[in-house]
Amino acid sequence: MEVTPELLSAFPLLKPLPKAVLTDLAKCSSMRKFSRRGIVLEAGEAERSTCFLFEGRLQGVDFTIDGREVGLYFVEPSDFCGELALFDAKPQSEFVIALTAAVVVFVPVKELQQVMLKTPAIMGVVGNKLASRIRQMTFQRSLLGLPSIGQRVCCQLWHLIPEGEKQKFSGLKASSDENHETNPETDSKETVINNPPTHMEIAIMVNVSRETVTRVFQSLQNRQIVRRDGPAKLIVNKLDTLQKFAEGTEEL
Repeated sequence: MEVTPELLSAFPLLKPLPKAVLTDLAKCSSMRKFSRRGIVLEAGEAERSTCFLFEGRLQGVDFTIDGREVGLYFVEPSDFCGELALFDAKPQSEFVIALTAAVVVFVPVKELQQVMLKTPAIMGVVGNKLASRIRQMTFQRSLLGLPSIGQRVCCQLWHLIPEGEKQKFSGLKASSDENHETNPETDSKETVINNPPTHMEIAIMVNVSRETVTRVFQSLQNRQIVRRDGPAKLIVNKLDTLQKFAEGTEEL
């Protein structure tokens, strides 16, 4: 499939660019399809492109000295990765693999650097992404220090809930606290995690076995806190309870 200016404009980072600039970028960009577990970016390699995810889901992973796989972050459609290459010429620090069949657009670093220097708004978005990535990795590191495995898994699930849903829930909860009364909506508030990670993908994020994650999910499902709606949706039935488990104020 040919990379077109219209395709590039579908990515939030590139959308503000003039069509002439998008046309020039499209001419030197390429698109590749990856099967599940395919390597999109390889650690130790000097990457010459920044990757924009068109379809599927990616995960940044690394390996410990003893060869254990460690999950670092997820990449969702319309997002990008490999952005460190825009700032230095050092090798890629982690692997990025496809968790599902994926379609990725590769935009050359050199050309994208030139666009960044001329467009402060683009530089700002990339800077925000780097800050977000650092915060996410800091979160993952602190999560590994939690002694309760159930809390680790619940904390990871809470992290996957869309920020908009968390803010709505926090608003309802704050209103209940101010009025000193119980709001049934907070007790029964539910939300959807679209395309949730598999048990194995969560396991390498929280440094436990897949079987352990499965046992935690069985406990959550038995308490009707979460339920599956096919492979593409995880319904969180009780946000309030999940938050308490994640924060450690209640034990699973």
